Amino acid sequence: MFKPLRHTGAAALCVALLAISCAAPAAGLKNGLKIAFVPKQINNPYEVIADDGGLAAIKEFGGVGKVVGPSDAGASSQVQYINTLITQRQDAIVIAANDANAVVPYLKKAMSQGIKVVTFDSDTAPEGRQLFVNQANAEGIGRGQIQLVSKLMGGEGEFAVLSATPNATNQNTWIKWMQEELKKPEYSKIKLVKIAYGNDDDQKSFVETQGLLQAYPNLKAIVAPTTVGIAAAARYISSSSSKGKVAVTGLGTPNQMRAFVKNGTVKAFQLWDPNELGYLAGYAAAALASGTINGKEGESFDAGKLGKRTIGPQGEIILGPPTTFDASNIDKFNF
Repeated sequence: MFKPLRHTGAAALCVALLAISCAAPAAGLKNGLKIAFVPKQINNPYEVIADDGGLAAIKEFGGVGKVVGPSDAGASSQVQYINTLITQRQDAIVIAANDANAVVPYLKKAMSQGIKVVTFDSDTAPEGRQLFVNQANAEGIGRGQIQLVSKLMGGEGEFAVLSATPNATNQNTWIKWMQEELKKPEYSKIKLVKIAYGNDDDQKSFVETQGLLQAYPNLKAIVAPTTVGIAAAARYISSSSSKGKVAVTGLGTPNQMRAFVKNGTVKAFQLWDPNELGYLAGYAAAALASGTINGKEGESFDAGKLGKRTIGPQGEIILGPPTTFDASNIDKFNF
């Protein structure tokens, strides 16, 4: 079933008989572009923030945007939505892929029919899209997670990773770089004992946290590079005997983690602004659909309030480095 969640259509709201000034498209962008965002899960809090950023961008340049997607994060659960968007002749599809390969044949079909495809947050194989809007350098994210958890653990002990789904491209790439960072001599006393999967489901992540603590009684930290996972892990530990003994860190939004920082369950965690990630993806899709860029390395485009952005190797556009949040700065952020 195709379930549109949110719509924005600045152009559709213009009434010629009334002296109302409507949003004008940015320089070089076509007016009335139809752009659809397809999140991993329609009800994932992180995805909602990111998609809202995309809708805000689309409204700015006078396009028509919507968000559609599955309620689960299964590898092929996004396929039916892609197929429907092809039938609807969208100008661009912006997708956070649940699987690097499962959606590629359908995205290739979309591109063959002139629909532009941009991935963001979680990439597909390169042949499945024209641009990838990445939140930050993947290597930097992965290595940064180990650097942070090492500080929280005092440089020694056992830790586990609580990931999203086994097929999540972004999660797996970050974990790969975590493992690379762990090879450095300064981490010789730190051991990764388990990579668990909560499937970006709150309850499953909560249960997985409980299982990790039972299976590894000497565990000193859990790293959850997923906003669903880190919140679930913090919630479990905050009301358990492990509070103050097992550090929780990873990637989360300040608003969802604020209470756990305030009560001492979480000392520090990291993230970028997902709203800005979606916003940047919206402008990238519009530039691509308008023909002002073709997705080649070195091309630049205007990204509204984020300024000029340049396409890097393999069609990648970087939002910027993540921020570390702790008790000293978390109240300065609201997302």
